[in-house]
Amino acid sequence: MDRIDAMKVFVCSLDEGSLAAAGRKLGRSPAAVTRAISFLESHVGVQLLHRTTRTIKLSEAGERYAAACRRVLTDLEEADLLAAGETKAPRGTLTVTAPLISGVSIVRPILDAYLGEHPDVNAKLLLLDRPVSLVDEGIDVGLRIAHLTDSTMIGIRVGEVRRVLCAAPSYLDGAPEISSPSDLSEHRCIALAQFGQDSWTFPPREAGGAQRTVHIKPRLTINGVAGVIASALEGNGVTRVFSYQIAEYVRRGELRIVLPDDEPPPLPAHIVAPEGRLSVPKVRAFVDFAVPLLRKEFSDRSRFCSG
Repeated sequence: MDRIDAMKVFVCSLDEGSLAAAGRKLGRSPAAVTRAISFLESHVGVQLLHRTTRTIKLSEAGERYAAACRRVLTDLEEADLLAAGETKAPRGTLTVTAPLISGVSIVRPILDAYLGEHPDVNAKLLLLDRPVSLVDEGIDVGLRIAHLTDSTMIGIRVGEVRRVLCAAPSYLDGAPEISSPSDLSEHRCIALAQFGQDSWTFPPREAGGAQRTVHIKPRLTINGVAGVIASALEGNGVTRVFSYQIAEYVRRGELRIVLPDDEPPPLPAHIVAPEGRLSVPKVRAFVDFAVPLLRKEFSDRSRFCSG
């Protein structure tokens, strides 16, 4: 059996979530998919997947092998394009990642528009609210809201976002005034798990001063931003999110920014790609297409949340 083909079956099984779904995607029988996985496991000498009739789960060795397979398949695709003299017309499958909220509201419309101009390109959009290695997971390009620390990534800055406090007018109008971070200890709070479940930090009042920490007692803690925003919109308290995530609600008057003068420094937003991937036409074309649109989106959303 061809090992590269078996790798494609293995990766497709992971992407689709089951061997049966991979078979449907690839037009192969369940038995053929199972043989491909068994061939790889026999070749490497370890079990790659824990599987039942309905689900699959990577073993520890399988996680490492899956990352390596994605790198190999990405490199092969690039080699094929270069060997074929593919230097101008984008084609193939473009894989893009972004955080959930920005992926749905910002990146997805841009990606749809890009696909409308490039009929030979298909795309995958992976919405992931977690750190992700573009190289290990075979991703071409991503939107990253953070300071860049990975020297193997090429990053183009497209804007900045603020970490803001907000609440619905229906809550604020009936609650005590919030004039300083210390007032939050007396307010109902909705905590996003990633931003602190029992305390929120604020920059020092003066340069060189100490960071301020306010202890909160959340009425509700949620591990997803969509949930905390929904709760805040219903008037259940104050929450802390990124400015771009609530810009439209602020513009419509459904949420208000609280304590804008006490916000931490903004974080940069970048579009990033692994070093070398920008030479691939589909990636270069998408980056060139997306950068000006992303800059406009982040600029507009920053203006809406001017406080």
